[in-house]
Amino acid sequence: MSSEHTSASVTQFDGDGDELVDAHVSPLGSLENLSQREVQQLLQSGRGGMYDLFRRCALAVLASGLESDDVRAIFDRFKDFEIRFGRQAWGIKLELRNAPPSAFVDGQMIRGIKEHLFAALRDIVYIHDAILGTHRFDLNDPASITNAVYHILRNARILDYKGRPNLVVCWGGHSISSTEYDYSKRVGYELGLRGLNICTGCGPGAMKGPMKGATIGHAKQRIRDGRYIGITEPGIIAAEPPNAIVNQLVIMPDIEKRLEAFVRCAHAIVVFPGGVGTAEEILYLLGILLDPENAEIPLPVIFTGPPSAADYFGQIDRFIAATLGDTARRRYKVVIGDPAQAAREVVRGVEAVREFRRAQSDSYNFNWLLKIPAEFQRPFEPTHEAMAKLELRRGLDPHLMAANLRRAFSGIVAGNVKEQGIQAIERHGPFELRGDKSIMSLLDELLTSFVKQRRMKLAGEYRPCYRLVA
Repeated sequence: MSSEHTSASVTQFDGDGDELVDAHVSPLGSLENLSQREVQQLLQSGRGGMYDLFRRCALAVLASGLESDDVRAIFDRFKDFEIRFGRQAWGIKLELRNAPPSAFVDGQMIRGIKEHLFAALRDIVYIHDAILGTHRFDLNDPASITNAVYHILRNARILDYKGRPNLVVCWGGHSISSTEYDYSKRVGYELGLRGLNICTGCGPGAMKGPMKGATIGHAKQRIRDGRYIGITEPGIIAAEPPNAIVNQLVIMPDIEKRLEAFVRCAHAIVVFPGGVGTAEEILYLLGILLDPENAEIPLPVIFTGPPSAADYFGQIDRFIAATLGDTARRRYKVVIGDPAQAAREVVRGVEAVREFRRAQSDSYNFNWLLKIPAEFQRPFEPTHEAMAKLELRRGLDPHLMAANLRRAFSGIVAGNVKEQGIQAIERHGPFELRGDKSIMSLLDELLTSFVKQRRMKLAGEYRPCYRLVA
């Protein structure tokens, strides 16, 4: 049982003159089956720990739609936001104080935002209780980490789908041009016309465009149960809050488990233009696919963008060739300026995935056969010391080079948009990345192009959070 009820009232104004809202909100679609123990945990959570984590994620969800990836500006603007838990017959209800007004219309919380709010609470409760709060999962063991990822996705009902393989993971930047955004919508439209569903990082830009296009394609084909899955994690959700189209949201514990969830669920991956976050995703994926044990596992990867993105993908392609070799280049195709062709490549690839999984008796919904090395599963904490110690030199195996480059880009993402990373940069200065002169030169060329193309931030002047040392 669930309730649609929300009662809301204006309480005060924030520093920008916008009204803030108090509200009582009951669950919708995610928390109908909380145990009494879980309810009691929430009621007793108080400040710190799970409460602080949920407050941050809840505020990010409620503030979705704000054109900002400045995490601290969002949290400062709504610094008086509070959230309290109450008990009701079917589980829990929330009392919100000083909430962003954009989450409400005529005194009622927008239905999609309510779904996202309680999905965040569902995942945080489950991860805290069932994953971190037991000895069932050894999060230092690769197989156990994969099991944890599986259980989080299953609890979020991401794996309930019973049809043919059709889930396309779309990656790309949250800070992209209008031309690139429109192109991502056209690709999404072509995918939707072909009955394919979309999974992204759930934020704006290239994470929203494919979903928006797919809704039109699905509507034309009278597909009423289209899936628009958003996968995020607590460190990034405030900079990339769920867009309004996401109808299944799941929050993973950290970036590594988020990335594993993407590749385990994907039947194909489409990459649009982006910045360091997209480069991180590409390197993560190629590092896995370069592992010899994954050589025969099909997973179509398409890089695509408008004609204006040809130079961008050319630069990415040259960087991959120079650091990881031609074997890595053979794991993806580049399609420029042709949304229908990109979709056709995806359809052919998905059919190959279906035939392989059926022949190997592997699950359609979760790619168990894919080996993900421990280097790609261990959470990387981007401290100044850890960034400086990354091995970025010639002679490493390609998948190890990819793992270290992925960590380097992950640290830059943290320094750009994650609160903890921003604070570390303010205290100690830019991260230092050290390596062979040729590798540092390639990195410098790529990162400088991202800055010039304004792929680092949505707005404002970008100040690099890194320094390259040969």
